[in-house]
Amino acid sequence: MNFIREACVETFEDAIAAEKNGADRIELCSNLHLDGLTPQKSLVTRLLKVLKIPMKIMIRPRDGDFCYNSSEIRQMSDDISYFSKQGVFGVVFGALDADNLIDVLVINLLVKSASGLDCTFHKAIDETDDIISQLRILIKYSKVSSVLSSGCSKSALSGSAVLLDMIKYAKSDISIICAGSITHRNFSEVHARINAKEYHGKNIIDLGK
Repeated sequence: MNFIREACVETFEDAIAAEKNGADRIELCSNLHLDGLTPQKSLVTRLLKVLKIPMKIMIRPRDGDFCYNSSEIRQMSDDISYFSKQGVFGVVFGALDADNLIDVLVINLLVKSASGLDCTFHKAIDETDDIISQLRILIKYSKVSSVLSSGCSKSALSGSAVLLDMIKYAKSDISIICAGSITHRNFSEVHARINAKEYHGKNIIDLGK
């Protein structure tokens, strides 16, 4: 197998089931109905004691847009610093400015707070007007490890052309994690079309097995 399936979960039970049923990595969030917010620290601590696969933590203090004020940025930075000391694999975050462009200053501050953890820029990049130019900025001006995207579309399948362009542009400089309605039922079709190295989804693993 030459790809990673990252399961996006919000409960202890789902994280355990995802690992049991073949997930390669976990992204832990709260409030998935709001597209994911920062989870409770106590849940992270519990899971770190039992999970054998890597776990990323969503860092998002509220729902809505991705233009954060100074207190929200400070909260994100503090949360990242806390989780970095707990031994998580990585953190997931994004920040845009008032023009819907990547806020490089904020991103670099958060990367610095991560103290060497794997850092993923999440689907906020899909809100920008020119995703390739914003990807270029991340590659050139930040130390983000990966970018989560559905190719500016509702699903990885409908956004596959953009995702393929992103993968081609990124080369080995940054990892593109494909997302957007990827399930255990359509995964083979998605992989056949995109042939990416990393995929992400709430239903990418069959938790009911």
